[in-house]
Amino acid sequence: MERSKDNNRAIGSHKNHRTIASNDELEVKRASAKKLIERYFYQLMEGCGNEQCSNKNCASSGKVSRMTANAAAARAIQLFSQEAPLCDEKKTPILSKPSENHAASGSSSSSAAVHQSMECKPTPSPSSPCLDRSGTYLEENKQNMNTKRVEVADNSSLADVTPMEEGDQGETSNVHSDSRKRLAYDQPVESSSSSRNLRKMATNQLHDSTMDANADSLSRNVDSALSTTITSAQGAQHLSEENLNELIDWCKRHRSDSLLIRTVGAVFSAHQLLSKSFQLSSATSSIDRMLARAPPGDLRNMKKEDIRSLEGDLDKDEDSKAPPDSAQDVLGMSYTSVDVAALRRSLKMVHAARPDIVGPINNALQLLGESLSRDLRVSLKDTQEQIEPIISVFVIAFETMLIASADFLEDTYPRICAAVTYLPMWAQGRLASIWAQHCPDSIYPMLQQIQQLITITTLSLNPYQQGPAQGNEVVCNATKVMKLIYFANILAGDLEPKQYRETDLRDTSLPSFLSLVPEDEEMVGEEDRRTSHKRLEDPLAQLLDVNPLDCRKPLVPYEEFYNELLCDSIEMDHDYLIYRSITTAESGGTPLLGGDVSKHFCFMQHAFILTTTTKTLALYYDSRIRMMSERRISAMRQYLLDDPVNPFLNLRIRRDHIIDDALVELEIIAMSNPKDLKKQLVVEFTGEQGIDEGGVSKEFFQLIIEEIFNPDYGMFVTNEDTNMMWFNSISFENEAQFTLIGIVLGLAIYNNIILAVNFPMVVYRKLMGMRGSFPDLKDLNPVLYNSLKSLLEYTENDMEDVFMQTFKIGYQDVFGSTLEHELKPDGDKIYVTQENKQEFVELYSDFLLNQSVEKQFKAFRRGFQMVTDESPLHLLFRPEEVELIVCGSKEFDFDQLEKSTEYEGGFTVESQTIKDFWTIVHGLSMETKRKLLQFTTGSDRVPVGGLSRLKLVIARNGPDCDRLPTSHTCFNVLLLPEYDSKEKLEERLLKAITYSKGFGML
Repeated sequence: MERSKDNNRAIGSHKNHRTIASNDELEVKRASAKKLIERYFYQLMEGCGNEQCSNKNCASSGKVSRMTANAAAARAIQLFSQEAPLCDEKKTPILSKPSENHAASGSSSSSAAVHQSMECKPTPSPSSPCLDRSGTYLEENKQNMNTKRVEVADNSSLADVTPMEEGDQGETSNVHSDSRKRLAYDQPVESSSSSRNLRKMATNQLHDSTMDANADSLSRNVDSALSTTITSAQGAQHLSEENLNELIDWCKRHRSDSLLIRTVGAVFSAHQLLSKSFQLSSATSSIDRMLARAPPGDLRNMKKEDIRSLEGDLDKDEDSKAPPDSAQDVLGMSYTSVDVAALRRSLKMVHAARPDIVGPINNALQLLGESLSRDLRVSLKDTQEQIEPIISVFVIAFETMLIASADFLEDTYPRICAAVTYLPMWAQGRLASIWAQHCPDSIYPMLQQIQQLITITTLSLNPYQQGPAQGNEVVCNATKVMKLIYFANILAGDLEPKQYRETDLRDTSLPSFLSLVPEDEEMVGEEDRRTSHKRLEDPLAQLLDVNPLDCRKPLVPYEEFYNELLCDSIEMDHDYLIYRSITTAESGGTPLLGGDVSKHFCFMQHAFILTTTTKTLALYYDSRIRMMSERRISAMRQYLLDDPVNPFLNLRIRRDHIIDDALVELEIIAMSNPKDLKKQLVVEFTGEQGIDEGGVSKEFFQLIIEEIFNPDYGMFVTNEDTNMMWFNSISFENEAQFTLIGIVLGLAIYNNIILAVNFPMVVYRKLMGMRGSFPDLKDLNPVLYNSLKSLLEYTENDMEDVFMQTFKIGYQDVFGSTLEHELKPDGDKIYVTQENKQEFVELYSDFLLNQSVEKQFKAFRRGFQMVTDESPLHLLFRPEEVELIVCGSKEFDFDQLEKSTEYEGGFTVESQTIKDFWTIVHGLSMETKRKLLQFTTGSDRVPVGGLSRLKLVIARNGPDCDRLPTSHTCFNVLLLPEYDSKEKLEERLLKAITYSKGFGML
């Protein structure tokens, strides 16, 4: 329950704030005006129905020329502003009293009374909103559908209609009005002549039944006649909020849900019918777009020129619409004809009034999913005309499945998700855009349902009989749909402007100081080299022109997309094999798995569902396979060409000259053959006997990082408030030094080693392809960030006098000297005002985060990419996750470490020495605990996933003695003598972890 509240708060924090009370009053007035404008619209388009109408603004008078929906909407707004006359709405006379009807039963007067209508006369425009129209507006482009009614398998749907009891009162007076509404529902898209015939059938049966003496009998016979007419009619063509209300009223009177079940089942099981349901009318669409562009305030004050301008803008928008297979912008792709608000109201109303309707809808949606999958595979073509209605169907279907999600979970969701996967890519992009624009509050509930479906299916998997999760169709299809929700979540969040994207991210060419070309690449062209380093791009991300880097604050936190249970069941080695097969096939090679790689599903291409720990495992497999490949190539060259090549990346380092030795050797390797950087790293400290099985490399990286970030070295500066490291913009070191430091960072990731670096998040964002912007200053320099934020929030007109800030700024170098820079020409003469304050903040942030360190960072990134250019790092990780794999977790939970530790050599969890050991460890300070980690594992950092992933081993190293504890840092093994007292154990352990340095042979 608490987690749900937290999630709701997280989602709510990213939603737009609602307007204050004064704005609400204005909205109420505009809503009232909209109802009147709609009445004018229908009067222009349809007329009032009176052939003798004299209103020149009514289509029935014959004085209104034929016009488009946009023109009618503009004219309706104009008539509203002029308070033009409105015709009376169509009215139906109330039936006469039962006694009068009985007296007139022998004549046709009762039948004539049914169809009489009041004379239409123009009346002044009412001051209050008009009532909803009882008729149904038919769009000109809708064609009659002759679809067979689909009966849903439900026994209740075959129940006979039960008449109301004779004691029911109060419905006789308006029975005929309700009857006409029900007839309007029965044939909502039939022609007018067909409607008249249907109405005549009901009237004839009504006339035959008026021989009964009392009103209750009359009511029953009218309903019975209507029921017979409805049942014998062709079947519902679509659903809307209005006719659902009528259906529910009918069911309440007859105390039977049979008609509602049959109708809803027929529509929800056929995509041809469902695609026409809950649609925005021409009036709603055109008027809404007009009012959205209209100036705020009273609409009566709009001028004729303004209205014509609005009409012209809408016509231009319609003329400029691009086809769905072209490059559309996100806003253009988000249009939908579904009235989402009306759909939700209808679903809530039906579910509240008739909860049992969920079962028939569930059955119908299962049939719908199967038919959609079949039609999308076989009969439907990839055209806008045929696919656009299917997109509307999916919008309606997913909204419907949220009303009682548990009922739809196991049977309906899998079928609907399977159908979505057959949509062409442009249609999937449209669906994601529609969800982002029109259904943002449904994104999290939909995500929860998809997560539950994946979890339930994963729990039922038997890997020995059903194979890996990649072969389960339900899991794969649900993950593909989650991908659409993932991008909808990004589009609905706070997006960064596209100007902050880097354009030259893949520049891995060697700089001039590392310009020697390896012999085995002399014949490789530049185009081939770029192709070999081509990064896989997600087609949906390309279509929507969006990626996770564009969104700092998505609508739903990214972590909500993780599915830990699924991650535990995924065989990442097999998934990586699929990934390599796909990448090999796309680059023109032979896939490792053979066959059609498009049939294989790869979770690495849906990395949003994978936890950071699981993605780190995929990165580990990638680096280890590349290392093994380099060793195999070296062995083949030695065997076939008698050319001995070192299969490892060997570094011989002197502890006292670690920076000089390391950077010099790395520079030589980068100049001679950069591919050697992707071999397994082996470090040897001069004069020490330690053999590097991982532990020596860990200490090497720790020592070199401490030296590189030493302020005396001058390559980086430290912010005193945050202790964050940043590039020295006036460093005396050349670009080569920053390139080699980038290589060191890349090697640490490539060799799965955690570093003790303290970079702000903007460094990882820039490494992944984004430029720094104002929000990035919050981590690097919070004091400056808050100052600039207060400047942006200041709204008074005396900004120049209060802040006295020009476009000339000052900053300090590493030596504390103040430097000045003009953000634009003659910046010292341009004061910051309300008009240019946003520009000032953007230029200030861009200078500090990008321009001032451009050379240093480009060199740093170049070195980083020399190691990671072919790895799936950019495919798998977001900047926050890259920081995690570089720096490790910040949670030092030693209780987890105790639970995951294994014991060897005679020690068990019940051994007294082990009990004393953990009692001592839990009582240590955090600094001493970090030293213990450093002593036992070679690093004081916590791996991704927490200390439970460390797999510490404590082995018995003989009986009680005076020897200090020792460790094998390569294998995370602590050798502990079985001391005879807790005090001696504590004294020996603290001395070992405090004074340990260097490696030796035991």
